[in-house]
Amino acid sequence: MSRVKLKRFAENAERASVVEPGKDTYQQLGGRWHEAFFQNPNPITLEVGCGKGEYTVGLAERYPERNFLGLDIKGDRIWRGNSRAEEMGLTNVGWVRTRAHDLLTHFAPGELHEIWITFPDPRPRDRDIKRRLTYPRFLDLYQQILRPGGLIHLKTDNEDLFDYSLETVQQRPGATILAHTKDLYATPELLPHAEDIQTTFERKYRSVGVPIKYLQFQVS
Repeated sequence: MSRVKLKRFAENAERASVVEPGKDTYQQLGGRWHEAFFQNPNPITLEVGCGKGEYTVGLAERYPERNFLGLDIKGDRIWRGNSRAEEMGLTNVGWVRTRAHDLLTHFAPGELHEIWITFPDPRPRDRDIKRRLTYPRFLDLYQQILRPGGLIHLKTDNEDLFDYSLETVQQRPGATILAHTKDLYATPELLPHAEDIQTTFERKYRSVGVPIKYLQFQVS
């Protein structure tokens, strides 16, 4: 492991805004995020697989009256998002280093208001379909930690993942699709719902003419 990564991991360990294994806060905040972490009752939005945290930070900057959490397994990525948030003086954003499989360990039923999934790994191989973040077992987890009527948003460049996700939600009992498009920026009426915050991936794909797909739905 490089010295740079070791330094970043050490900084994560000292930052109260980063929740990760080895800290007292890890596995201790489920049902207590409002009072014990954010210290306010504002709605909480979670980005699952936040990567470098660009979307989480962008949302936190845009909506200071809400709380935001970025979740990723990679400590180096979380360090980048956390550092950016600190540079901007944002106090309504935090980070959780864990796997999406373990959401129920960290969140109580109905604790979240909204979930974003932005440009996840499309897992194109058949044997990896179960690892897609819109696979039914993940939708089950989202349903449990979201309040009734909570929103889920997917943004992706990958058409196969989009088609799979749309079909999976359509087949799910009780799920409701609120908006979907295979070309977000050619569907301006959806932009206010999709947010025009752009990650590095989104800018990259748009620059070479790849349409951005967007899906908004509820699972309860």
